[in-house]
Amino acid sequence: MSTATTGVRLYKLGPADQIPLGEGRAFAISDHQVAVFRLRDGQIRALSAVCPHRGGPLADGLTDSQQVICPLHNHAFRLIDGHCTTGAPSVQAYHVRVDNGELVLHLHAQLDP
Repeated sequence: MSTATTGVRLYKLGPADQIPLGEGRAFAISDHQVAVFRLRDGQIRALSAVCPHRGGPLADGLTDSQQVICPLHNHAFRLIDGHCTTGAPSVQAYHVRVDNGELVLHLHAQLDP
């Protein structure tokens, strides 16, 4: 489900607790694959779900409080902004929040055809 507000679409992804602490899950949003991570301290982060190096599934990667490591070739991406610290191209970071226990992803209109 989405609602539009000033060039941003909001997508409700379901309950936050569907993602165990310290793990990620991939979601198909419009034409985008988005990996949502629930960090061990309860923070939520979201990045493009596909590693640009060789298409690795970032939602399956290992995370700590600052980065996710692609499970295929160990490229590391900062969870805050998607910047790759190991030489691969960076990935898109998305704003995601928890509202009344539900995950809400913000997708800018220019990214959503």
